[in-house]
This record gives sequence, C-alpha cells and structure tokens, in this order.
Amino acid sequence: MGIFDKLFGKKQQQESLQQGMQKTREGFFSKITKAIAGKSTVDEEVLDDLENALVSADVGVETTVKIIDQIEKRVARDKYLNTSELNAILKEEIQQILVTAPQDSSYENYELPAGHKPHIILVVGVNGVGKTTTIGKLAHNFSKAGKSVLLGAADTFRAAAVDQLTIWSERVGVPIVKKEMGSDPAAVAFDTVNSGVAKNVDVILIDTAGRLHNKAHLMDELSKIKRVIQKVIPEAPHEVMLVLDGSTGQNALEQAKHFTAATDVSALAITKLDGTAKGGVVLAIASQFRIPVKFIGVGEKAEDLLVFDKVDFVNSLFSLPAE
Repeated sequence: MGIFDKLFGKKQQQESLQQGMQKTREGFFSKITKAIAGKSTVDEEVLDDLENALVSADVGVETTVKIIDQIEKRVARDKYLNTSELNAILKEEIQQILVTAPQDSSYENYELPAGHKPHIILVVGVNGVGKTTTIGKLAHNFSKAGKSVLLGAADTFRAAAVDQLTIWSERVGVPIVKKEMGSDPAAVAFDTVNSGVAKNVDVILIDTAGRLHNKAHLMDELSKIKRVIQKVIPEAPHEVMLVLDGSTGQNALEQAKHFTAATDVSALAITKLDGTAKGGVVLAIASQFRIPVKFIGVGEKAEDLLVFDKVDFVNSLFSLPAE
C-alpha cells in the first residue's frame, strides 16, 4: 500500500473530491438546511421539503421515494426523531443505496483484478460525455500505478475520436492500435487484443463509437466486437464500462437505459461532476441499475478521475462548505 499511497495519496484524492463536488454539495446541503430550519422534529413538512431537495439535486424521483420511505419508517418506529439526527440517517440511507454486490472487483489504487492478463475494458457511451478523455485518463493512471497499457481506437466513425485518443497515447506514453477512418471497429478491437497478448500488457482499453440513434445497430456492433475479442480471449471483455456525463442529470439516466438494454454493462464511470450541481444523479443511476460506479471525474487533470469510494462520496455531500 505504501507506494500507492504516495502515487495516489488518499488525502489528495479526498481533497479533489471535495473540490469537485462543491457545487453539488452547496446546493444539496443548503436545500437540506432550509428543509429543517426552525424545526425541532422531523414532521411531514420536513419530509416534503427534504423530498423536494433530493429531487432538485437530481437524485431522481424513484430513488428519492426509497430514501423518504426509509426515513418515514424510522420516524414511525422511534416516534420522536429530531432534525439533528436527520443528516446521520440520510447519510446512512444514501450510502446503503451505493452498496454494490460483494463480488464486485475494485480498482483501488488502480490495481487490476487477479486471475487473468491482459485485463480488457471495453468503453462505451454517447459522443460528448467525455468517453475518449476518460480512456486517456485511465491510461495515465494505470501507467502511473506501474501497469503496461494498450489503447484500441475502435471508434472509427469519427476521425476526431481517433485523433483525440492518439494525442492521449502520445501524452501518456502508451501505444495505440488504430486504422483509417471508416475501418471495421471489430477489426481494430481484434488487432488490439492480439497485439496486447503478444506484448504481454496488463490492461487494454478499447474505445467504441458513441451512437444511440439506432439501438439495434449499436447492439450488433458491440456484439461483433465482443465476438472477435473472444476469439483471442474467450472470457473477454472483462469489463464493459459505460461513461456518463453527470452534468446532464436525468438525461444520463436515459443513456444508461439504452446502453444497458443494448449490452451487458458491468461498470460505470461518471464524468464532469465538478461543473454541475447535479451530482445526485450518481445515486439515481446506482439505485436504478444496480451497476457499480467504478470511477468519477471531478476535474480536468488526469488525477481528477477518481476511483469511486461510496463512503468518501457520501461524506463529501454532507461536509460543511469551507469558510
């Protein structure tokens, strides 16, 4: 742990999270504060105000109802619940929503799951959510953790996507497999995996085209990419990671619906949380889809792509703004 603590310092990550979540925290916390202002007990009016605060923070109606229902049960059971206890209970309920399955593997300190090599991550998401940038940041951080990385530019429908990923490969100093615009994305993925196996790399990150206008076509394309990858490594890809733009709020939920219907998404990366007050959407997505959030983006720097920690995230929502 020592070397990784130096590379990815826990304190530094917590500070990045605090700064990145500032807009969400200030909006969220101020609404909760107003909901309980002047009240000594949690009554129906407080719960109504709290419900409005959660919905306006993009926690989503369905997730908000779950939270309020749990608090109402506590109020009914304990008979007298004062507002000073509300934050602690609210933290508990939100943290519970973020609990993922026990078999969920973690990328803590950018470590990779054991038992196979290379670890192949297929990255999906619509154009504009920060997908290619997220891949570049992942490459940087995995490299920083001492892992060998290979990029695959399988978004061949946009020259800009290949160019952008090439720039990241040069900036980070990791190799890339690419072909000319319009090439078969599956062929790029196949060549990438073959190359990664030959070079004995630790992790392969494959970019894919970000289109949603034709869900059937999207499903066919991703299925084809999976099939050709599995010709090299039968159990691959080991992770299908969906990148969502947290600043779009409920629209991110709609994107998640489309992609989870089209392919077996196993992980989420939520970007652009630093520029929005809609960070509550992380709770809505985690609650509705039961897919673990693995990474969150809270700034422009590569180090601002953080490994998601539900305890730190919830604490960042409830910490008082710095004076």
